[in-house]
Amino acid sequence: MSSIIYNGAKIHFEKHGVGKKVPLVLLHGFLEDSDIWESIVKDLQKERQIICIDLPGHGKSEGIAEIHSMQLMADVVKDVLLSLQLSEISIAGHSMGGYVSLEFLKNFPMIVKSVMLINSTPVEDSVEKRKIRERSVKLVGENKKAYVRMAISNLYSENSKREFATEIEDLKCRAVKMKGKNIQAALVGMKIRTNYLEVLKSFDGQKIIVASEEDPILEINDIERISRETECAFYRMRNGHNSYMEDSSNLVQTMHFID
Repeated sequence: MSSIIYNGAKIHFEKHGVGKKVPLVLLHGFLEDSDIWESIVKDLQKERQIICIDLPGHGKSEGIAEIHSMQLMADVVKDVLLSLQLSEISIAGHSMGGYVSLEFLKNFPMIVKSVMLINSTPVEDSVEKRKIRERSVKLVGENKKAYVRMAISNLYSENSKREFATEIEDLKCRAVKMKGKNIQAALVGMKIRTNYLEVLKSFDGQKIIVASEEDPILEINDIERISRETECAFYRMRNGHNSYMEDSSNLVQTMHFID
C-alpha cells in the first residue's frame, strides 16, 4: 500500500508484479475503487508491473476539489507515476477511468505506449446525459445511499444481478462509504469533460476499445463505429457495463494483448 500527497490530499495506489513489458496503469470507474482489478491483477502481474490508483474521492484516496475534472485526475495520475519514476506506461481505464486515460493521453502522449478503453467512450456527454448528471448531483445531496445503490444497480442486466449478487452488494457497500461531495465532484467532472475523438484518432500507439453486448450505458454498435473511426482494435464482451466483473476471463485474455 502506497500513497502520495497531491494538493494536501492523500492519493492511494498499489503496485504489483514485475516483468519485461511496459508497466500498466489501471484506472477504475465512477463509484468504484482499485479493488475492482483484484482478479485481473493476479493474472497480469506475472508479465509486468501493474499500478492501480484510487482516483480522487474514491476508495482510499481523499477528495481534492469541488470539481474533480478529468484534467485534475489525469494530473494526479501523472504525479503518482513521477513518484514511481516511470517514463513510459500503458494505461487502461474502465468507464470514467477511460475518460481520465484519454485526458492523460491528451496531456502526456510522450509517455503512453498503449491505451485501452473498457466500457468507455471518447465522446462527451450528450445534452440529455448532462441533465442526468445535474439531477444526480441533486439526488446525492438528498439521499446519497439511495443514489449510490440505484446507480450501481442500473449498470447490470437482470441475469447479472442474480449471478453476481454478492459482488454487486460488496461494490455498493464500498461506494456508500464515499463522501457525498466527492461523488458530486466526479459527476460534475464527467459532465464537463471534452470530446477526445481527435486525441484518440491521432495517437499512433496501440489503442484498444472493449465494449459489452448488454451494456445499458453505452450502445455497443456506437462504440464499434467509434473504434473504426479512431482506428482502434475492437473487442466484444458479453453482459453489461462492468465487464471486469461480468466477463472477467475474456477481459483478462484481451488485456494480455496490451503492449
